[in-house]
Amino acid sequence: MTINKGLLSVVVPAYKQERTIKRDLENIDRVLSEGLRDYNYEIICVVDGILDNTSAQARKVKSSHVRVYDYDQNRGKGYAIRYGMSKTKGDLVSFLDAGMEISPTGIMMLMAHMEWYKADIVVGSKRHPASRVNYPLFRHVLSIGYHILVKIMFGLFVRDTQSGIKIFKRNVVDKILPRLLVKRYATDIEMLAVAKYVGYGRIYEAPIEVKFDKKTSAIRWRTVIDMTIDTLAVFYRLKILRYYADKNKTNWIKDPQVDLGAPV
Repeated sequence: MTINKGLLSVVVPAYKQERTIKRDLENIDRVLSEGLRDYNYEIICVVDGILDNTSAQARKVKSSHVRVYDYDQNRGKGYAIRYGMSKTKGDLVSFLDAGMEISPTGIMMLMAHMEWYKADIVVGSKRHPASRVNYPLFRHVLSIGYHILVKIMFGLFVRDTQSGIKIFKRNVVDKILPRLLVKRYATDIEMLAVAKYVGYGRIYEAPIEVKFDKKTSAIRWRTVIDMTIDTLAVFYRLKILRYYADKNKTNWIKDPQVDLGAPV
């Protein structure tokens, strides 16, 4: 894979969003075209399962910056992000949730923080003092509890590991992508924990603007339980099995659909 310097890649995972995905992609495209000065960009939309007309609607976007990928079965947001990252060509790689709860203007904010702090990864944080967030109390309590868990288990001091906007340097993506396993609930924490484990510990937070949609933002207890189980599984692989270590490279599970691109 040829990596283009001065190119920002934005991965947008989408699931059953036939009513909004075209508008969302057009909005991201517009914001990036107006906000980026020294960078070109590509938008990689990954439709996580052909279960409705999301893919067809996404392909109606008339922009040379947008590429759409899909596959038959729903595999989870984590898988969609990994799949999309494997298709990117930029020297900066970001992902942003579809649905526009998080304003795409946050991408430029994360890029600025990456330059200021010489960061490996920048995480959009709902708990940053400068963030503008309409944040339900229940979600706030869960976020604090999960932050404490992550801090104890992984030594990560990021206050909001689960926000749907992050940006990575290319070398970080190439290093962690072949090691990742989580397909659904704890993919964010796996990315951050593995990055820190392999030497990319310069992880910073940036403010974002979030407008919660009550219809799509509801959290079920089943999701909380699954999230906890996935997080414990990451801890077990990292601290007990040492699965993510270079010496276990032959044991890493490879997916033929995910082109890992540049060699590690």
